[in-house]
Amino acid sequence: MLDKVVIANRGEIALRILRACHALGIRTVAVHSTVDRNLKHVAMADESVCIGPAPSNRSYLDMPAIIAAAEVTDAQAIHPGYGFLSENADFAERVEQSGFVFIGPKAETIRLMGDKVEAIRAMKEAGVPCVPGSDGPLGDDVATNNRLANDIGYPVIVKAAGGGGGRGMRVVHTEAALANAIATTKQEAKAAFGNDMVYMEKFLENPRHVEIQVLADGQGNAIHLGERDCSMQRRHQKVVEEAPAPGITPEQREEIGRVCVEACLRIGYRGAGTFEFLYENGRFYFIEMNTRIQVEHPVTEMVTGIDLIREQLRIASGQKLSIRQEDVVLRGHAIECRINAEDPETFLPSPGLIQHFHAPGGPGVRVDSHIYEGYTVPPNYDSMIGKLIVHGADREQAIARMRVALSEMVIDGIRTNIPLHQRIMADGGFQAGGQNIHYLEKRLAERKERPLGIG
Repeated sequence: MLDKVVIANRGEIALRILRACHALGIRTVAVHSTVDRNLKHVAMADESVCIGPAPSNRSYLDMPAIIAAAEVTDAQAIHPGYGFLSENADFAERVEQSGFVFIGPKAETIRLMGDKVEAIRAMKEAGVPCVPGSDGPLGDDVATNNRLANDIGYPVIVKAAGGGGGRGMRVVHTEAALANAIATTKQEAKAAFGNDMVYMEKFLENPRHVEIQVLADGQGNAIHLGERDCSMQRRHQKVVEEAPAPGITPEQREEIGRVCVEACLRIGYRGAGTFEFLYENGRFYFIEMNTRIQVEHPVTEMVTGIDLIREQLRIASGQKLSIRQEDVVLRGHAIECRINAEDPETFLPSPGLIQHFHAPGGPGVRVDSHIYEGYTVPPNYDSMIGKLIVHGADREQAIARMRVALSEMVIDGIRTNIPLHQRIMADGGFQAGGQNIHYLEKRLAERKERPLGIG
């Protein structure tokens, strides 16, 4: 087992990693920016190192500073969490070249999956179902692009090959708009990702977002841990996640899970990963693979009883998977609400001092958060300040428990999106299950026109 790990992240995921390390007897090093010196995990870590000022490009994105922190503390490995450098192949490569273990996939795997065009090509070769598309980057020939779009069938979506997080994409409904959409997306992609390569796919109009969690040890063993539904989204950002996905049959789960496991073995995957799919009319369409732990991993932990961060640490220590596919059993239903420091109506960030904080409790309730009374939420980072997760015997009970937990949660001094989550839990469409990725946006638009809104 690893002896000492640098946690190259902040907030709730840094605290989550620290707890998993300590449970395994692994010592921890917390790196932090100047504004984050009062984070909970910094106080709880065995050692801490300040790596720079508040701006993330001068701290949490500063590769030499993080690697230097590992050197001066004599650590063995670096866990990147999610966001920041977690899917940066250059960082993974530099970590390994510096003599440390990167707790995640190999750099070449991250690089492969980070290039959406190459990722889709690799998945098709591995037998993973994909959205019909251009099967490669788009060139500058207008006639060729028009022909491709007509073959795929409108509407199509133009996507940046190096994109992510809902950025670098544009839906096109007519041939007249295609050339301009491609040119504009290329410009945006170059500015945002340093790569102007774009590709084209069929735009599915009413899909759900369903993803498969996998674990692989890089030594010829891989398993899947079922699926999550992440269709409650706003501006391509997940708001509520749940497991298992409503309406997915055991047969569908077994088949798509088997395909994902075989793909992991084919590409030599190592660590935790997630295959993201659009799901429409009973069919799965691969869109991307996240080569890291995800924000919504707790719902999978709740229904399987498997600690995903622990497994990441074991795999990084060179150990083989201790779990067989037949050991994975889904029990009950879990739901996660992302708690953000933002105005629930305008969605503008709401940093500031937390004057009062009360975490909910009761059977099946879990709170993953780094906040406490007297903590000041800085304006420099993502607005998510925690996750509220509940587990129930079935989906109905999970929703009921979430409604109670949300009513108990108190965060005073700043605005949060707790009222939004309360409206979602009370919404008839959500309660029915199986809504598409556009559902929440439409309900929010209706709320602007009709004050009663969701519910």
